[in-house]
Amino acid sequence: MHKITYTLVLICTVVFSGNSLANVNTYLTVEEVKIGKAKKDLPQVTSQFDVLINQFTAELVKVDNEKSLHSLASQFANTLWQQATAHMQTNKTFDDRALYWGRLQMAKQLRVSAAFYQLPETAQTKLMSDFELASRGLSDVKFTKNTDKKILVTGFDPFYLHRNIAQSNPSGIAAINLDGVVIEQGGVTAEIQTLIVPVRFADFDQGMIETMLTPYIKSGDIDMVTTISMGRKDFYLERFPGLRRSSVAPGNLGVYTGANSKNPLVPFYQGKPLSGPEFVEFSLPVAAMQKATGKYQVIDNAAIETLQKGNFEASSLAELSNQTAVQGSGGGYLSNEISYRSILIRNQFNPDLPVGHIHTPRIKDWQKEEVKAIVEQIEQMFLHAIADI
Repeated sequence: MHKITYTLVLICTVVFSGNSLANVNTYLTVEEVKIGKAKKDLPQVTSQFDVLINQFTAELVKVDNEKSLHSLASQFANTLWQQATAHMQTNKTFDDRALYWGRLQMAKQLRVSAAFYQLPETAQTKLMSDFELASRGLSDVKFTKNTDKKILVTGFDPFYLHRNIAQSNPSGIAAINLDGVVIEQGGVTAEIQTLIVPVRFADFDQGMIETMLTPYIKSGDIDMVTTISMGRKDFYLERFPGLRRSSVAPGNLGVYTGANSKNPLVPFYQGKPLSGPEFVEFSLPVAAMQKATGKYQVIDNAAIETLQKGNFEASSLAELSNQTAVQGSGGGYLSNEISYRSILIRNQFNPDLPVGHIHTPRIKDWQKEEVKAIVEQIEQMFLHAIADI
């Protein structure tokens, strides 16, 4: 049985409701509860968007209906994304943590507001979902440049924050740094638009990846989709993503799925088990991307694990037809899963589209020069790819 357990923290908040005060029991997420420690340990990072957050908080007090609240939340979420991308690209900070903690601070203020508390539960869920999507760049995905190619890229939030509150994620940094950028190689130009994805099982199960990617893949109007995450010694292009989760690691909400290597579990999509083959194959222009020079190797990774044969290098998708996935080439965590889901969408709607996943080298905490080298080599991969897509 597939079971996901949520850990929520109950707080009592005093809010204004009309002309009276009311005690409101508000559930904050495990991520939001970490804000206090982050503010103490990372004051410069967590204060970057204080002006915007304070403006948002002040405007929340004035809201008196659901429509206005929804409009306000979407507006400020989109502004947060735009300010974050502009700040990184202008100041060359190569640091994704301010966006992550800024989003959580705004989400907390939204969740504890009187206007939010007065909404029915279904409206609260919809509002938080729309806020999340806008603050992760979805409202800002607009291919407006007159380029030869269009590339959609996703990165991930920082994760394992229960171990290290200062952790950063090179994939998210690459996404923020490349959003709206135009690259050119050999006379071929490409515009890159990007999104940031949460490290939360529930969002995947509820269909966030499909919501983000399906319209663009289905449209036939983009030329490549690349999902990126952190986790390897070098760069790994993950050839055979697997259907199932097997990692014992929690997501950022402290959730353990119950999956492991002996009991790999099929994830969900909108209330039902995700339907698809045990393995799929990426379609990135591998040879071109491997020309990207830098500090790290770029490896075409076909290593997988199945219940029947254990760990081995797969030579083809056909070889995996009667196997049960334990780990895809991208592992058994959400990195593998976003790759699987994106390729599943591609296979359904646009089978000729290049789609696949890059695992970046691991970093500890935040190391600017290391991250800068990683981001620059990712950009090189795209430069070499655009002539082949």
